Amino acid sequence: MKNRLLVLLLPLVGVAIICAAVESAVKPTLGTLSSFAGSWAFDKNGRAVTEILMPPDGGTMLGISRTVAKGKTLEYEFMLLRQDADGDIYCVAKPSGQPEASFKLVRANASEAVFENPTRDFSQRISYTLKGDGSLVASTEGEKAGKFRRVEFPYQRGKP
Repeated sequence: MKNRLLVLLLPLVGVAIICAAVESAVKPTLGTLSSFAGSWAFDKNGRAVTEILMPPDGGTMLGISRTVAKGKTLEYEFMLLRQDADGDIYCVAKPSGQPEASFKLVRANASEAVFENPTRDFSQRISYTLKGDGSLVASTEGEKAGKFRRVEFPYQRGKP
């Protein structure tokens, strides 16, 4: 009986492996990232952080972020998500007081997007993860001065 069950299950396992390989070989599109579009916000330690990401259109997604405390803008960032002719997606970020940086999308689905640029000082990775409760955790991480560092941004759907 065990051998018959094994004979029946092996082809199913093989089909599942092939399907997973085909799915991972398909490059994500900007449409894959559309679930991250919208207005996101959180307040922490007297700082109000808002991030807005426009839905995909015209081959891009545009975003802005602002951190305000005591009525003053402390930080801001402009973002451009674009897909090149080869189908690769990049996040081009221009944070306040820092040079522009480009990060390549290395993994994505409807609930996660991970961008990397291993040649940068800090950060080398930017991640967005949608949680089951509808929240979004954005993070930036990498090596700084020989030590691993991770900064998280715990967003809720918010108003601009």
